Amino acid sequence: MNAQANENFWALTEKEKQTLRLIVRGHDAKSVARSLGLSVHTINERLRDARRKMAVSSSREAARLLLEAEGGDPGGATPDLLGDRGIGEDAAGSGEDQGSAPISGAGRAFRHPWIIIGGLLMTLILGLLALAALPQAASPPSPVAAQAAAHSEVVDSARNFLALIDQGRWEESYRATGATFRKMNTVQVWADASEKGRVPLGAMVSRTFLSQENLPAPPHGYEVVKFRTRFANRATDAVETVSLDREDGVWRIVGVTID
Repeated sequence: MNAQANENFWALTEKEKQTLRLIVRGHDAKSVARSLGLSVHTINERLRDARRKMAVSSSREAARLLLEAEGGDPGGATPDLLGDRGIGEDAAGSGEDQGSAPISGAGRAFRHPWIIIGGLLMTLILGLLALAALPQAASPPSPVAAQAAAHSEVVDSARNFLALIDQGRWEESYRATGATFRKMNTVQVWADASEKGRVPLGAMVSRTFLSQENLPAPPHGYEVVKFRTRFANRATDAVETVSLDREDGVWRIVGVTID
């Protein structure tokens, strides 16, 4: 990488580097936003700033330069694909990455979510989103794989955290979150948001493990666990997504959504 590009690399913030690392792995703006629990608008702003600092017109090129600067092989592995096209492509006519994007995401929202901003590179979102169903690019895990993952320490930690929320034990569930999140949010803020977002759903009727996957992101990556859950006051099943980070040898919750 030339000297100018190398100098520009050091101007990138950690959040911009985080976003570019996901782009170089094959993600696009929407999938990065879903992975990090952020809006597409926020991701596009990061990408625009990164392109400006790297003096390139393509986010994919900025991601490639970052990979090269960090010792990766820009001509190496083929990016993962999600959906119908290569993720991270700056295709002509695509507004995912270059222009403004709707903050609300895909589908029509019928109610506003309750949101708490958390740290550790994640946004903690707690609320109800009645959105139009989004197509799933990946096939559901096999019963054997799901059963094996369901007995892992990560899944047990996620399930125990949700059980505390089911019982309205806000202080205990708060202590199960990561240190950075607790530093940025008081237990009262967490309790208030939980009361508004979780209590109206009523009692938990059933909770079934759906999937567990690793989200590669600095410094150590995240584990993302999904459950299909039925609540007494909701006509349709919900999907609960819990994101966890390893902290002092213990899995801590850094994000949870109820869709």
